[in-house]
Amino acid sequence: MKQLNLFFELIRIKKPIGFMLLFWPCAWGLTIAYNFENNLNLYFFYLALFFMGSILMRSAGCIINDIFDKDFDKKVFRTKNRPIASGKISVKIAIFYSCILCFFALLVLLKFNYFTIILALGSMPLAFSYPLMKRFTYWPQLFLGITFNYGLILGWTAIYGQIDMIPIFFYIGAIFWTLGYDTIYGYQDIKDDEIIGVKSTSIIFKDKAKKFIIFSYTIFMISLLITGYLMNFSKLYYFFLLTPFYHLFFYQIKIFNVKSPNSCFQAFKSNNFCGSLIFITIILGKIF
Repeated sequence: MKQLNLFFELIRIKKPIGFMLLFWPCAWGLTIAYNFENNLNLYFFYLALFFMGSILMRSAGCIINDIFDKDFDKKVFRTKNRPIASGKISVKIAIFYSCILCFFALLVLLKFNYFTIILALGSMPLAFSYPLMKRFTYWPQLFLGITFNYGLILGWTAIYGQIDMIPIFFYIGAIFWTLGYDTIYGYQDIKDDEIIGVKSTSIIFKDKAKKFIIFSYTIFMISLLITGYLMNFSKLYYFFLLTPFYHLFFYQIKIFNVKSPNSCFQAFKSNNFCGSLIFITIILGKIF
């Protein structure tokens, strides 16, 4: 039981925000592509596959991240007790766990069409090289956005078997969504990061934090408007789009305080709710 609890701690299974932020773009891409006049069983089957894949890949990603960052994590108050950084789990065991998770993720992936499988495998270098970005660039959040929202395109190709401009526009916007919320997340550790030399957009824009986040969220909202127009969604879509707009620009910006790690985490975590709002909005705009 002790080893099992350490494994759960290692993959952050008790902190579902990580795999939900990976799942929502998949659900968005699948939903804008799917024809709801067809049998819904296939839609829910794919939705379940993306959900399982998000949990497995995020869990494997957490392990790889902790392996690369074990020396950094020891110096950061929030992360010093993570299993690998604290020595409770060895690197060899962690790599073994990661390989097992990737194997099960591959079994999930093989349920999709050939084109989607190839695209997904092509994203693996992105997923496992992300932890290194904070060493070389002040834009690791941008790299995370490119990686985390890749499922949006996979959701589209799972239905059509090809890439089109609509999911690409949406994907670009979603990258800015991640750029915004992960910048907020980064302010939790900004003092420690500056001391140990870790780079991030939180550090670059520490004097203009809210302006940068508003800019990022604005690009995201524009992409949602473009997607709705190109998909010929109903007026209901634009009406309900006001809910994620309010959440991003009023709720998050209001509670976000760069000097309060707790407020940063609460603003960041609320993006799970925002993702669900956008998911519901897309369904309403497409069906009604």
